[in-house]
Amino acid sequence: MGQDVRATWPAPSPGGITPALSNGENASVPTDDVARPPRATGSATGHRLVFHGRGWSLFGIHIVNVFLTLVTLTIFYFWAKVRGRRYVFGQTEFEGDRFTFHGRGTELLLGFIKAMVLFGIPLTALNYVPQILDASTPVTAATSLAAYALVLVLIPVARAGARRYRLSRTSWRGIHFSFRGRTAEFVRVFVVGSLLAVVTLGFYYPVFATRNHAFMMRHSYFGTAKFDFDGHGRDLLVDFLYAVLLTLPTFGFAWFWFAAAKRRYFWERTSFLGARFRSTVTGGRLLRLKLGNLLVIILTLGLGWPFAMIRTARFTCRHVMLEGALDLGAIRQHAEGATATGEGLLSLFEADLDLG
Repeated sequence: MGQDVRATWPAPSPGGITPALSNGENASVPTDDVARPPRATGSATGHRLVFHGRGWSLFGIHIVNVFLTLVTLTIFYFWAKVRGRRYVFGQTEFEGDRFTFHGRGTELLLGFIKAMVLFGIPLTALNYVPQILDASTPVTAATSLAAYALVLVLIPVARAGARRYRLSRTSWRGIHFSFRGRTAEFVRVFVVGSLLAVVTLGFYYPVFATRNHAFMMRHSYFGTAKFDFDGHGRDLLVDFLYAVLLTLPTFGFAWFWFAAAKRRYFWERTSFLGARFRSTVTGGRLLRLKLGNLLVIILTLGLGWPFAMIRTARFTCRHVMLEGALDLGAIRQHAEGATATGEGLLSLFEADLDLG
């Protein structure tokens, strides 16, 4: 159930970061935050994200996370994810205030266990039980086909569930984000699009990707304010064809330019309260980011992962802005319940997604 909250703004902690306990849990993260309406921003100039994070700071968090994950036989992994996200969100600023991530390691652990019981065990059974029982070839083929069909359905279930959870646990100036799309509807969009992409030998992909993104954005909210998206997949078809034709001549590097074009298009077709996002990312910049991150990770034998994460966060903030006047004063809190089952299911597929 949604609710509008009109109240005074609680005093922020130093640096805009919510205090955390030593075990990585938030010291005070109410589910029904009392929030002040955000200040109205009447300027028509660009509104930019600013990232304050430092590689060595995240490196320190990462080293502790790795140690505790090994000591606890991977159990601490879920708290480690929360600590990392809390740092990155807490170092991201918009209009003078920082974001806060309210997720808890306990939620991620229980969500993973639930996903394992509801989806992981049946999927494993479909894949391996026929082989263990030495079933006939037709039976094995049928169970394998059923497993693929189940995965095709579970991927959109995981993506929708993860987005619902992550947005519900993210706030800015005390007001939470939310995702209100129906999972069954997104499953239909994803499954139909996937089948059409196969039938068209991949040429349906621009439409498929755009419709998936459109569904996610059109059902995303900040408090009572809704995001909107007015893009069409056919607009990306020419860029997609160029990438296909140039794949061999460029040894695949042409896809970085398509990825940049898609990212620009998705941002620039997204609006919020009448203001529109703009992206300045280019294929060359994206290529340098990815290659730089790869070198950092390889040359440090994986220890440079925190520095790669910081580079990515700083890159995203540097190349995205919101243009137009914002009337934030009318936004109110809207509480949406969400569980971490989708997050856990996404972990099963090892296809973790970034909010940015």
